[in-house]
Amino acid sequence: MNRHSWKKRLQSLVLVLLSLNLSLLGLSSIVLADSEATEESMVVAQDSSSDSNGHQSGQNVGTSQDVGAKAAIAMDAKTRQILYQKNAQKRYPVASTIKILTLAVIEKDIQAHKLSWDQKVTISHPVAVMANDWRFSNVPLNEGESYTIKSLVDSMMLVSADGSAEALALADAGSVAKFNAKMQQVAKEAGVTDAKIYNMIGLENGDLGTLRLKNVSKNAENQISAVDLAKIASWLLNHYPDVVNITKTAQEDFPVSDSQTYHMQNINLMIKGAALDRADGEIDGLKTGTTDSAGNCFVSTGTFNNRRLVTVVLNVPGDFNNQFQQTNNLYNRVLGRFAPQTIKKGALIKVGQKKARAAKTTTLWLPKDTKLEKKTIKIKGTLKGSKLTPNDMPQVALKLKQKR
Repeated sequence: MNRHSWKKRLQSLVLVLLSLNLSLLGLSSIVLADSEATEESMVVAQDSSSDSNGHQSGQNVGTSQDVGAKAAIAMDAKTRQILYQKNAQKRYPVASTIKILTLAVIEKDIQAHKLSWDQKVTISHPVAVMANDWRFSNVPLNEGESYTIKSLVDSMMLVSADGSAEALALADAGSVAKFNAKMQQVAKEAGVTDAKIYNMIGLENGDLGTLRLKNVSKNAENQISAVDLAKIASWLLNHYPDVVNITKTAQEDFPVSDSQTYHMQNINLMIKGAALDRADGEIDGLKTGTTDSAGNCFVSTGTFNNRRLVTVVLNVPGDFNNQFQQTNNLYNRVLGRFAPQTIKKGALIKVGQKKARAAKTTTLWLPKDTKLEKKTIKIKGTLKGSKLTPNDMPQVALKLKQKR
């Protein structure tokens, strides 16, 4: 959660406190009606064409009422199979969800032994100014005080501490511009090429004060598409799966000084034991974000049917809790329609009168009524070239080969 008006911030804090006292909500009460959607329409297969932004083209499925967000996506973290998307190719402000990418850079440099979890970071004056600004989400950081990389990461991910994100970036790269270059590199490794990245926090450039990027508008704000944000989250989870040990932590005390601690309560209300957790799987991350321009944003991850999923909702209207309710709607849609099935290398796939074979063994989410019989998979639809068209099967992580 980042910059709010004073009134909106107070309202959000009250809603968080109230939600922590709620009893477990019945998930069926937040499922949106979907009488016109079919199971086939929920499976997204991407072909080789691209849109103007260079993304592979897919197909929005369902209607604007399906998930109450300006943009949304559900993706298998390992295969990147897209199970649902809505306006997922368009860039939007993403607020503090950018801290997923910030964490990815830190994790990469720790693995490369450029940083260490117990390394101490001394807080500079500009960082202390940010960390103690009441307009932003923070834990108090005292100028001249030192904090470990681990404690700063914990505060950044549990309560979205902006000052902590700034301290981490400067400790890692020395400047906002140099850290941005690292963020761009990791994003590229995740398959993202056209995101607009200005800082590690998710605020407008001008909010960073003396640390802002020069020759860049003070109003400049990170903008990333839902699909690219899901790719970054998947990259982080696949390369550094232990991050969920941080993001699933319910509460923790932050050591402000020798005589002061700050109690942190995880603001993700979908983790196990929280007000909006799920009974059919465990959500153990990942990051919320809110600014006036981005609205409520949430990137979640969890394990369902022994598969890790990633979801993104951007610009969710309403109160703070609604981003979690809309994410629940998204999980309900996907899990109500699909189940993962393992398709072995060489399995024959029949689509209408056409046939193709799986180039490798993989696990895909298929409509629940799909049955694998004698290594043959029958899917309604048509083949286009050597690939399946949208709504026939998931995008071809299989790299399907046309049978001759």
